[in-house]
Parts: sequence; C-alpha cells; structure tokens
Amino acid sequence: MTLRLRRSELSVPASNPKMMEKAMGTAADLVFLDLEDAVAPAQKEAARKNAITALRELDWGKKVRAVRVNGADTHWAYNDVIDVVEGAGEFLDIIIIPKPRAPRDVWFFDTLLTQIETRKGFKKRIGLEALIEESAALARVEELAACCPRLEALILGFGDLSASQGMRFGVATDPANRYPGDMWHHARGRMITACRANGIDAIDGPFGNFRDPDGYRREATWAATLGAVGKWAIHPSQIDLANDVFAPTPHEIENARKQADAYQAATRDGAGAAGAGGMLVDAVAVRIFQNVLERARLTGRA
Repeated sequence: MTLRLRRSELSVPASNPKMMEKAMGTAADLVFLDLEDAVAPAQKEAARKNAITALRELDWGKKVRAVRVNGADTHWAYNDVIDVVEGAGEFLDIIIIPKPRAPRDVWFFDTLLTQIETRKGFKKRIGLEALIEESAALARVEELAACCPRLEALILGFGDLSASQGMRFGVATDPANRYPGDMWHHARGRMITACRANGIDAIDGPFGNFRDPDGYRREATWAATLGAVGKWAIHPSQIDLANDVFAPTPHEIENARKQADAYQAATRDGAGAAGAGGMLVDAVAVRIFQNVLERARLTGRA
C-alpha cells in the first residue's frame, strides 16, 4: 500500500469551482472533490467536468488528490470513473467509494480502474478508500478491509450509517435519556481493528457542526485513541484541529524516545525489559513507542 498522510480529509463539492480553488490553500492532507451527496442530480455531469479541470489545472501542492464518486448501485458510477479517470487519471491519487455493502462493490471499481490504467498506460496505480456507512458494510467490515489490494483506507460514515441502523435521536431530546457514553464506540472499534489487521488506514467520519470545535476535537481524540489516523473535515476550520489531534504531542514524542532508548540500553546489557520513569518497558511497549515515533516523522514533528 502507498503510504499517505491522512490526518485531515477535506470534503469539497465538485459543483463549486470557487470552493475547490479555495481548498488548495488549506493545510488539509487530502482534499476530495465530491460527486456524490454534495452534488444535486441535475449537476452531476457538470461536476465531473469541474473535477477533471480541478485535477489538471489547480495547484494541489503536496495534498493527496481524491474524488468521491457515486455508489456502484447508481447509474452515475460508471461514467464518474470513466470520465474522471480517462480525463485526469494521471493527476488522481484516490477514488472514494460510497455505500459499499459487500466486496463486490469494491471489485466493481477496482476492475474499472484496472482496465482504464492498462488502456491509458498510467505509471501509477490509483488507490481506493471505502466508506462504511451501511449496516451491511459494518457487519462485513473485516471482509471488506481484506478484499482488495488497491484499498488503502476505510472511513466511518456516521450519517448514512445512522439511517441504515434506524437510530432514533429524537428519543434523547431529554438529557436524562441520552445514550450513556459514545454510541459510536462499537463501530469505531470494529472498523479500526479490521483496518489495522489488514494494514490499511482507518479514518473517522464527519462531525456535522463546524461551529463546535470542542465537539470536533473530542470526537477526533476518541477516534485517535482507538487507533484511527485521521478524520473528515466538512469545513476548513476543522482542518487544523484534525492535523493537531492526529499527530503526536511533544510530550508523547519525548516520552517515546526516552522509553525506546531505555529498552535499547537494557537489551544491549542482555535484559529483556527496562524501567524508565516508573514504567516497565518491554518489547510490547516498544511497539507502541515506535508507532509514536514513526507518526512523528510522517507529520514532521520528529
């Protein structure tokens, strides 16, 4: 799998050229041009053309370039892939698949991409990210995470998943009836575990109220604690929050270096573990600290 930084994935409607141009000036790690939910049916074809132009002509800098197409069960999906990839595939890094219910939905896009890449002679392979936003997908998330070598990440899609699961938020209008704890804990934990087991990235989904930075940071922190590497941003104001939460803190980095150094010193002396700062550091702990240091390197904080 190609290693990419995905702390923040910014959603931009492909029907709005001004918003796409503005997105290029942000600090988002990944920007995806949305052909699906953010675009009205009457604007789908025009949005495809806008996406091709944006991929070819805008200055993306180091951002990962992505497009969210329409789902495999829609009549737009085929032309989304054919038109965009044939028109600007050499400038495209990722296609985001919405609403897959089974591996066959991922294979549909993989097959199309393989045929276009072969025909056009592209030198790099376009990656896939898939949204877990249907109950059927969450029920088979382990299978989905393992189904395709082209798949680089899964994303938890809260909105559609809420509808698919029949969640009833109205019953919690009384604070006394609120769900105890994080109602997304199971879904997050299951998806993140499936991603980690298959060596792909886990991305937390959108937080709808962009005027609530504390809420966004809280949800991002919960996801990061469980092992997610990034979160969607529906507004530029959420980008810096995601970039901060999904990068190690100076304290984490300092502690990881200290603990890793202590373990290395102990193993040189023939010990299998070391004590540092009141903590026992063994081979298991070092795996955690090495992850922190690698993340620090990727995010430029090392």
